[in-house]
Amino acid sequence: MLKILGRRSKMCDGTTRREVLQVGALSALGLSLPRFVEAHAGVRPEGPAKAVILVNLIGGPSHIDMFDMKPDAPAEIRGEFKPIDTTVDGLQVCEHLPLTARTMHLSTLIRTHTHLYNTHSPYNMLTGYSGPVIFDNVAKLTDQPSVGAVMHHAGLDARDVPTYIWMPSHPGHSQGKYRAGPYGGFLGRQYDPVFTDYEAQFEEETEGRNAHIDPPTPFAEPKIPLLDQLPPITLDRLNRRRTLLEQFSDQVEALDDTVVAGNLNDRKRQAYEILTSGKTRAAFDLSKEPPQVRERYGRNLFGSCMLTARRLVEAGARFIGVTTESALNGKIGAGQWDTHSNNFHLLKNFNLPVLDQNYTALIEDLDARGMLDSTLVVVMGEMGRTPKVNKNAGGRDHWTQCGFILLTGGGVKRGYIHGQSDEHAGWPLQSPVTSADHVATIYKLVGLDPHETIRDRSGNDVPIALYGNAVHEVIA
Repeated sequence: MLKILGRRSKMCDGTTRREVLQVGALSALGLSLPRFVEAHAGVRPEGPAKAVILVNLIGGPSHIDMFDMKPDAPAEIRGEFKPIDTTVDGLQVCEHLPLTARTMHLSTLIRTHTHLYNTHSPYNMLTGYSGPVIFDNVAKLTDQPSVGAVMHHAGLDARDVPTYIWMPSHPGHSQGKYRAGPYGGFLGRQYDPVFTDYEAQFEEETEGRNAHIDPPTPFAEPKIPLLDQLPPITLDRLNRRRTLLEQFSDQVEALDDTVVAGNLNDRKRQAYEILTSGKTRAAFDLSKEPPQVRERYGRNLFGSCMLTARRLVEAGARFIGVTTESALNGKIGAGQWDTHSNNFHLLKNFNLPVLDQNYTALIEDLDARGMLDSTLVVVMGEMGRTPKVNKNAGGRDHWTQCGFILLTGGGVKRGYIHGQSDEHAGWPLQSPVTSADHVATIYKLVGLDPHETIRDRSGNDVPIALYGNAVHEVIA
């Protein structure tokens, strides 16, 4: 983390300087080459997907109310929503996803995501871990590394921008937790993503609003994480009237003529240069977008994150994660999908309209710019919801046995439906896809062998996709 500290420290040679480094602080900046790439003479793998945008619908979205509706099932199964036709023959989605319905011809829909990981962390969707349940679901250094971390480790790096970014903040931030999933795990913290931050504003009254029924809309933009992601550095005589970014950029330039600069190794210097580069700052500067584009994505927090994701892909970033999570007065705010109660109210009032707008804006924007074929967009949650509506104000509970994964671009088939669930969307009838299979598919699309191994902290060689197999049927 970048900390503005007040006291000087001295080098062993007596040169006065500031504290510049701490262990593990070069967070996911694309600065390290993996053992296996080095072993293959630096030849980097290629795949149709040059970048991945993964949208984490944290909490577990109700598949039966979105992409696997059962209109002929009993009322306690089918719920309150009606299906509508899409641009794919025979495929219907929820009536509250009308914009998404018009883009389904660009996508592959997996209806049979199944696993045993019944907890609220994106660990399974980012590492391939498929169960059993882990009760302590916070990030640990012994965890399997995420897809973004492995790509980073494999040398799939960006230039002049962070390789691996997560927005709007770390999963679990609304509860003061670091939920497992997006980290470098046993590869080391240098493969963690750069997490952005935000300051939410509201145009409506927030007092008494229920985040599980009708949450107030957060308006914010993800910000470059200078305070949270860089190593500590001490600066003299800060000009408080100038922005921290300007001050830090000046200090980086000033380092060039000092003894300290000569002692910093190339990768540490590159870390500073990346987070303070004009290219990085430009990618996060949404003021450069025309007003109609901002309105198309939505100026809310999640629309801003989706638009920033597109700009980061344009700048060369390789993996961007977006969690639909926000904080309100130190508690869970808008965006979460854990609908044990009021499932239909929350989906109708906030979650579905917001996702429908910003997801389709992203897909259509990428397509219009000629970027969709090289950008894989993944929308999913860690689980689905129970087929039967419970008695708790019309909620649905956790259900890991069956859920959806929506894949668009980046080498997947267009207008394709994979797998079939039973009459109540409770269990896969054919073509089940585990979390490990899902992760293996992403690796295949970015050009990595899912069966490639990495060494954990105990010296064991572990497959990057945890023994999953790519779902070749979904690959174009």
